[in-house]
Amino acid sequence: MRARVVKGTCKPHAAPPSQGFPPSYSRMVLPAPTPPPCPFEKRFPSQLVRDDAFFMSLAFNQAIDAWRRDEVPIGCVIERDGEIVAMAHNTVEAAHDPTAHAEMLAITQAAAAIGDWRLENCTLYVTKEPCPMCSGATLMSRLKRVCYAVPDPKMGCLGGATNLSELARVNHRVEITAGGVLEPECRELLQAFFRLKRAAGGTDA
Repeated sequence: MRARVVKGTCKPHAAPPSQGFPPSYSRMVLPAPTPPPCPFEKRFPSQLVRDDAFFMSLAFNQAIDAWRRDEVPIGCVIERDGEIVAMAHNTVEAAHDPTAHAEMLAITQAAAAIGDWRLENCTLYVTKEPCPMCSGATLMSRLKRVCYAVPDPKMGCLGGATNLSELARVNHRVEITAGGVLEPECRELLQAFFRLKRAAGGTDA
């Protein structure tokens, strides 16, 4: 018995209306934003004294690198036993990734460097208090300690707006050094970035 073939009546899916845009609109490439000139210089701390100021200085330098790439200037460093195992800064704009915060990238780097997702003997240094996402990551990665320069009373979740480490049922608590270490320098870096961006019409933050 021969199978009977029925010709379909479906039509090719019509292209969506242009909504008034020219045909070449989807192919237009907008110029990359130009960051305002960074008036801050990198720091060169002595390698002989590897204290909180030393590691925060390196995080500050990462924040300057973020500024020069037109990213929100937040930098992060992770150390273990006095040695750096990760360095990162925000790459949200370049990566088109809302999770590409300095802390998230550094935690991933550190886990790869030591070959273990548990960063139990590591300290994370970051120029601004971690947001809810990054604060949660510091707990999930079992970091020993977090040291941040600038408290964030709006979105910070390690003491600013709230403290995830103090939740009653969390199975890990992180030691926190809140503010004080290069706080004025890191605060001025952030404020200057947004001030200059607003003056140039580049952000409403």
